[in-house]
Amino acid sequence: MPPVFAHGRLRLYLLKLLDEAPRHGYEVIRLLEERFQGLYAPSAGTVYPRLAKLEAEGLVTHATEGGRKVYSITDAGRAELADRGGELADLELEIRDSVTELAAEIRDDVRGAAGDLRREMRAAASASATQVEDESWKAAKEDLRKARQEWKEQARRAKDESRRAREEAQQARRQAKEAQERAREEVQRIAGQLQEQFAKSGGVLGSLAGAWLGGGTQATSSAGDAAADAAADGDWAADLVPTGDPARDLDRLLDRFRDEVRDAARDRGVTAAQVAEARGHLEAACGRLGTAFGARS
Repeated sequence: MPPVFAHGRLRLYLLKLLDEAPRHGYEVIRLLEERFQGLYAPSAGTVYPRLAKLEAEGLVTHATEGGRKVYSITDAGRAELADRGGELADLELEIRDSVTELAAEIRDDVRGAAGDLRREMRAAASASATQVEDESWKAAKEDLRKARQEWKEQARRAKDESRRAREEAQQARRQAKEAQERAREEVQRIAGQLQEQFAKSGGVLGSLAGAWLGGGTQATSSAGDAAADAAADGDWAADLVPTGDPARDLDRLLDRFRDEVRDAARDRGVTAAQVAEARGHLEAACGRLGTAFGARS
């Protein structure tokens, strides 16, 4: 039998099944058998250890219902599934190809069995040419007829599945490519807006940094100039490479800003007056960024 899943592909397909809906292990096995048209069914010793490993990696979790573990995908699992969207499309095509290969093996087996049966029937007919056809002879012909019918049906289903798989895989590749292109353009657009807004609001953010780092007018002015220069040059957070997900890239920028301000406050100390002043700066910066994002609509 040809390999059904290449290395690491069963793990990816389990994440896909759990992304569709929470399922218990037996249901996962049954779904795999259905999607292979009954030609392949993984054993419990194949599925359950992989589910346990996915749970240990934080990609799935489980709850006990009716004495059985019901597995659900986590946000981390969905993130991996999204990152491997193109690979998943290839996997769908590989599954259909595996169905075709398995059907071809069954067809060859049926042909071989049918050939052996015909030879046995001819030998029996030659040995008993003068005898009336008995019940065993009729049963043999009926078995041959059923075997041919089953082979034709399996071959037809495998051909249909293979054709649909090719069409779905081609569409998935096109959609993945378009989505990546749109995401790249969106990240570049938002990054440009953020750089422009940081350049415009350099004094506000600089005042906040200066209030925590030095607590004086001179420190506030110099910190504001430094923040404005960094924003204008595009050097701030330049080490954060775009991921292709605009929302995720924005979260990373906000996390960087929060960490730097928090570290400055922890290292230099902060007073109640400085916190009140910081609230005003943050409110102004929030208003500017909100205006920038509102321009999208």
